[in-house]
Amino acid sequence: MGLEKRGSHWYGESQADIRTELARYAELAGYPAERFADARCVCDGRLFALELDEAAGVAVRSCTLCGVRHPMADGAEFLPEAELEGCACPCGAEAFELTIGAALHADSSDVRWLYVGARCPACDLTACYGDWKCEFTDVHALLARA
Repeated sequence: MGLEKRGSHWYGESQADIRTELARYAELAGYPAERFADARCVCDGRLFALELDEAAGVAVRSCTLCGVRHPMADGAEFLPEAELEGCACPCGAEAFELTIGAALHADSSDVRWLYVGARCPACDLTACYGDWKCEFTDVHALLARA
């Protein structure tokens, strides 16, 4: 089925649908996302609490299985200045599957824009929860920090 629009929100069936939603969102934003990475914990957990500060360019995920807290992408660099706010789905759930997407500069592996997408397994809402300018020079290294 893939993504399905209901009202003003999009709903997906799997984590793969986050990539589709980020690509759709990024295209509308003007910086198409070309590369993606799904978040996985060292304990193999796949559900996370999410905290964001878009102004600082920081996303932090906390595994719902083991509790490990991990700054995503290059967020560790900017964490000291961040004022993180917890995210919740409109349904009230606070555990998400997470995927990051990156828009690149032309003919380069330099990152231009970063997107943080989430899917709520409680209701299937799939959305971009945050995006910001990112000047990381190696998309592969950045995505390895999902």
